[in-house]
Amino acid sequence: MALNRMFRTCPATGLKFHEPAEALMKANAVAAVVSLLVGGVLALLVLLTRWPAVHLLPADWFYLVLTGHGIDMLIFWIIFFEIAVLYFCSSTLLRCRLATPKMAWLGFWLMILGALMNNFAVFKGDSSVMFTSYVPMGAHPAFYLGLILFAVGALIGCFVFLGTLVVGKAEGTYNGSIPLVTFGALTACIIAVFTIAAGAIILIPTFLWSVGLIAHIDSLMYRTVWWAFGHSSQQVNVSAHVAVWYAIAAIVFGAKPLSEKVSRGAFFLYILFLQLASAHHILVDPGVSSNWKIFNTSYAMYLAVLASMVHGLTVPGSIEVAQRAKGFTKGLFEWLRKAPWGNPVFSGMFMSLIGFGFLGGISGVVLGTEQLNIIMHNTLYVPGHFHATVVIGTTLAFMALTYFLIPVLFRREVMFPKLAQWQPYLFGIGMSAFALFMMGAGTLGVPRRHWDITMAGNLMPHEWPGTAYLMIGLFAISGLVAVAGGAAYLLITVGSVFFGKRIETPGYQPVRVAEGRAAPVPAQPVAAAITGHGNVGVGGMVAPGTFALAMVLLVSFVLYYFVNWKYLSQVWPLK
Repeated sequence: MALNRMFRTCPATGLKFHEPAEALMKANAVAAVVSLLVGGVLALLVLLTRWPAVHLLPADWFYLVLTGHGIDMLIFWIIFFEIAVLYFCSSTLLRCRLATPKMAWLGFWLMILGALMNNFAVFKGDSSVMFTSYVPMGAHPAFYLGLILFAVGALIGCFVFLGTLVVGKAEGTYNGSIPLVTFGALTACIIAVFTIAAGAIILIPTFLWSVGLIAHIDSLMYRTVWWAFGHSSQQVNVSAHVAVWYAIAAIVFGAKPLSEKVSRGAFFLYILFLQLASAHHILVDPGVSSNWKIFNTSYAMYLAVLASMVHGLTVPGSIEVAQRAKGFTKGLFEWLRKAPWGNPVFSGMFMSLIGFGFLGGISGVVLGTEQLNIIMHNTLYVPGHFHATVVIGTTLAFMALTYFLIPVLFRREVMFPKLAQWQPYLFGIGMSAFALFMMGAGTLGVPRRHWDITMAGNLMPHEWPGTAYLMIGLFAISGLVAVAGGAAYLLITVGSVFFGKRIETPGYQPVRVAEGRAAPVPAQPVAAAITGHGNVGVGGMVAPGTFALAMVLLVSFVLYYFVNWKYLSQVWPLK
């Protein structure tokens, strides 16, 4: 006997939501926002301690808070949201039922249990090992077990996503290749499977070591394997937020990629090379050969950077083409000036793209250069860099997508619409300045792992240049602005989801499982744009403004790159 499944068609966008998939998207999104709340409170405490004018917490509390902040933000907030994105990019965009909803719920509850267990271990006070959790520093067994359970749950979510692609193909809900946005999500999923496997290889033995079943964990081996997990997890974020960029370009402008084949090729380069960026964390370690280091910081890195540059061209380029088709053709940048900057979906996405490219991308290439890495790796430059990539790039892109999902997925009107217009600017500009000034302090040598930047009371104190203290004060003030932007996002999101005015939509339609999707309805512009295929710009320069921005990026990179080589030459002067 055939079972029934329920679908809902959004009248504004034409997107179809499968009832079990919709519930799972909501659950994962809510869990993500709760994790962001916890991590955001901890971020404020870290900031007020790093700021010498306040210096809020003692050393033991600082490292406890820093550990919780790193894990809640870099793992729990982002991966919960990414699982929701995977289900959206498969079930909703392919208009098919979600594969094995019961397994998806099992994965979700394992992730919840793991997150709670890990936070319990951190706040218990004996697991202040920071995000990296390097041995021989030991954490409570629940710390490692929580991460393992969370990773298993996320892995189940990845397999459900892959299964949903198979369901859609088998039941004929899409023809030919999957949409580009779904292809980007598939890239993130493939890298996630590699990442979780690497985490299992190192975290399971470390858990056994924490309970006394293994006598010794080699610290050099731990670092080498752990970074295949620790940094690759951030490459999942890159693939996911680039997919979100493409989605929002289609949602807001109906934009099509300049060349879908080239964009897919760039995602494929991510699979092959992006996670090798973890090399920059072990460039001074003796555990890997010089040949390996040189290969990963040159040829492999160049191909990963090439992929990001392709996306950095085709996303704004597709927006420019769409805008010019609407008549915004004056000069190089009328298409950009006349963009809907009051729409937080667009403004958040575009600031994510610019911040990730100029701040995260350029600083990432510098850190990924073997010689330059040595002079700045243990400084504040490193957290400055990954706040530019993970926070400006990923978090801001996810915030922008949220403003689209609140009315479409949660069927609620966005509360505080004026605040919602300003929120991406508060968060994006504040975090950009925060990352920039933090990298400036790191360039001047300020360390990243010491709880007291001034090193007051040390037997061998060190006095930083006066400019370093200026940079520290500026990044603290900028951080407060970013925290205010994050608090505004939480207020808007929580208020809208639980108290916003309900948007009435047609009821669910019962559909046989064999059919796999809801009864067809006329495609709305958003659904057609986000799920469709197409290429523009086959000949001629169809996006001159985007090309000009790309040249600005190139010149900025070249100048900054050689400035850092100048710094290196001052460290090792020739006599």
